[in-house]
Amino acid sequence: MSTGQYDVDAARPRGGRLPRRERRAQLLSSALEVFVAQGYHAAAMDDIADRAGVSKPVLYQHFPGKLDLYLALLDSSCDTIIASTRSALESTQDNKQRVEATMAVFYDYVASDSGAFKLVFESDLTNEPAVREQVERVTSETAAMVAEVIHEDTGLSDEQSRLLAVSLVGMAQVSARFWLTEAGGIDRSDAAALVAALAWRGIRGYPLTDEH
Repeated sequence: MSTGQYDVDAARPRGGRLPRRERRAQLLSSALEVFVAQGYHAAAMDDIADRAGVSKPVLYQHFPGKLDLYLALLDSSCDTIIASTRSALESTQDNKQRVEATMAVFYDYVASDSGAFKLVFESDLTNEPAVREQVERVTSETAAMVAEVIHEDTGLSDEQSRLLAVSLVGMAQVSARFWLTEAGGIDRSDAAALVAALAWRGIRGYPLTDEH
């Protein structure tokens, strides 16, 4: 469901008791829809409870407040993109393919129907230290993994490798978000491949030995 189709009044029917883990997952899913559609400040716990088909006391049994709920979602969203980046880098020993796979991670992430990327890259709560820390964690941890590969392949210093890695991650994040909002006429895989080719043409100039 797109964010524009969200309607708080279209609440799910209230169901029976669920095991705690299932109930928590249900509440997080409902909260994600509300936060993505409305942003943190406009969203209300009433909206989330209605969306989940539960009473507010049930919601508060699992999450003491709106910020706790938001942080739980944000933590999960950040973990997802970090884990996907790790998988992309470990999927091959070919650095060109690593660049392509890593770029695809960010494009696939922003294109997800869940809209979870809005919590990470478009949060309206970055003035909250705990939120800002989580958002910055995506860049720092993904860049650290990319930097390790660059350092091993090029012999550049840790600082130099880190700078190049942050630049590549930034390119992936910014271009993916731009593609989603401004360049949607380009197929997702084609867009990711296009930007990956640009990144590769730059980074390939650094290896100690260039086999290509």
